[in-house]
Formats: sequence, structure tokens, C-alpha cells
Amino acid sequence: MTYAYLTRLINRKVLLVPDNYISKELFDSISVYIITKAELQRSTITVTLQHYKILGFPVRIDDKKYARNAFHFNLCFVCDSDARTVQYESVVTKFSDYLMAMEMESNFLSGGKANTKLKPILKQVLEELNTKGECALTEGPTATHLKVCRIRCDPSPVMDHQVPVFIKELPEQQWDLTTQQVTPYIDGFNHVARIAALSDVENNLVKACVQNLVYYGVVALVPLFQYGNVYCTTPKLKMLAQDLELQRKCLHYVAKTQRQLPTLRDVFRIYSAMTRGTTMRDLCIRFNPPNLRINERKLVQFGVLEEIIRRVHKYPVILSDHSDLQKSLSGSSSLDEICCATGVTTQHLEDQLERDHNVVLLWK
Repeated sequence: MTYAYLTRLINRKVLLVPDNYISKELFDSISVYIITKAELQRSTITVTLQHYKILGFPVRIDDKKYARNAFHFNLCFVCDSDARTVQYESVVTKFSDYLMAMEMESNFLSGGKANTKLKPILKQVLEELNTKGECALTEGPTATHLKVCRIRCDPSPVMDHQVPVFIKELPEQQWDLTTQQVTPYIDGFNHVARIAALSDVENNLVKACVQNLVYYGVVALVPLFQYGNVYCTTPKLKMLAQDLELQRKCLHYVAKTQRQLPTLRDVFRIYSAMTRGTTMRDLCIRFNPPNLRINERKLVQFGVLEEIIRRVHKYPVILSDHSDLQKSLSGSSSLDEICCATGVTTQHLEDQLERDHNVVLLWK
């Protein structure tokens, strides 16, 4: 938020914080959207200009005590033109309701000393919302609390083959029945289709539940773990050698038991050996993680969550024109997706595809 201002229709006065931040000419050019018709009263209105985006909430108070039997005002927040303002809509509405209550109780806005009383409040709101994201107002007998709520982007649709894993404890609140039924089966290794079968909940409901948990940052989605999977490292691997807190977190996460932690050297060696063409089965035979006090499943899970490694998927593509297989083997679906949809094991499907000379596997 850049600044806030309030406009009053009775005598066309404009209170601007900071002072003279926009010109009178600019205000006059948009006043039709600030001093609105009755149809737009108590509606959030956003006006985007070349350099500013103005969010307002026009209010009208009908009362015979006013000169024209009504008092109009509009509290507006002004942001940069490319800023996202949806998170301020509830704040503008609540702040306007607060001012309306003050006006109805003590003529706070229409009284002769309105500018003197209101300006410090606007300055307080401007400063505290920008620095802390919240503000408590206690003017007179009326009090209110303003808070800018974070508006998250909608997560991507959840797929059957994806595996939800808790990245923080489930908050203690009254979750819906579906969530209560599904969450016991989220262990970081069951994929969505399996969770639906184990919990006896319809597949689409499980997807919606998991998507909701992802939205609130409780769950993250990782690829299905199999010993035939191939992983490769990312540039973030170097962070594991430099960040002491990440090292501590990693060793506790991947340890086979918490009584005796693995060494960072062993963990780093296994991560470094993850290259294209090397499966997890090959790495387990080579390093024997249990002897190194490492849980290989948790090792992979931590690496994916922290983006130290990434899964290299296989995408089968059929070269010949075969109508039955053309759709599923188009190169847009990975083996995980096809196996989940058909109920065939990965090993069985790979054996079938290897015998078919019309099919090639793309690794990416």
C-alpha cells in the first residue's frame, strides 16, 4: 500500500495521506469513481491508472441531520499500478465500517475537527499495515483490528499418482469429515489413488481434500517412491554442504533411528551419486543405506522436498499409428500416471514397453 485517503461529498473535501501525494487534476479525473452513484455504494471498487491502483469502498449514511439528508465518504487505499490489491479489500471494508460507526456515534467525520482527528489515524494505518501487516485502532469507545490476510494462489490440480506428505503438523481445528477420514493415510508414501482406496473415500473428494491441505501449506506433493526410480541432483545440493541448519534437519529426517544419526559424509555421497541412468535400486546395492543408518525412502523424500534432487520421469512415446495406444503413449503422460490409471505395476509395464520396438522412452 502506498498511501490512504478519504473523500467527503458534502463539501468536496479530500483528506490525503501523505499530503499532496497526487495532484488535484488527477483526483478530478477519477472522482466519478470515488464519488459514486447510489448503485455502487458499499461495493469495493478498483481503479487502475498508469502509475496507481486505487481501491475504495464508498459509503452513504442517510440521516435528516445532514444538509442533503445524507453523508457520503469513501476510504481509499492507493497502491502501485502493478500491485495485487485483493488482500486489502477486507481491510478497506472493515476500516470503512469502523469510520461509519464512529460517524453515527459522534459525528466523527462530519464534525468541524474531522481532519485533525482522522489524519493521525490514517497515518497510523498506513505505517503499521506497510510494516507489520496489521493495525489496532482504539479511537474513543470504538475499537477495531485491521489485518492484511495473505491471499495464496490456487494450487495445481492434484493427480492420482502424486504422493502427499505433511510438511508441518496439522493445525488443531475442526476440519471437515473428509479431511479427518483421509489424513490418517497420508504417510508420505501412499499416492492419492491408494489413499482413496484405503480411506474408502471417493477419489475426487480425496483430491479436493489434498489440494486444500496444499493451499494451506500443510502438505506438499512429491513423486511416488519406487526402487526403479531415477533421480538427479540440482544446484541446491551445494547448500547441504554450506547450511548447518539444513544439515541438522537433514540428518534427523533421514536417520533410520533417532538414537544414532548418520554422518553427513554418507548422506552427501548418496545424493551425489544420483545421476541419470542410476536407479535407487542400484544405489541401495552400492551403498547399503541401512548399514549407514539411513532410511533411503526418507532420504529421497527430504531431497525432493528441499529441491536438492529431482525425479527423472520416463515418458513412453509410440512411433507407429496405433489408435488404442496413441493417447496413453503420446509422451505427455509419465509411467507413474499410466500405471496409476491402468492398475499395472511399473515393472510389468516397462517389460511390455521394452519388447515393443515401436515405443521409445523419453527421460526428463
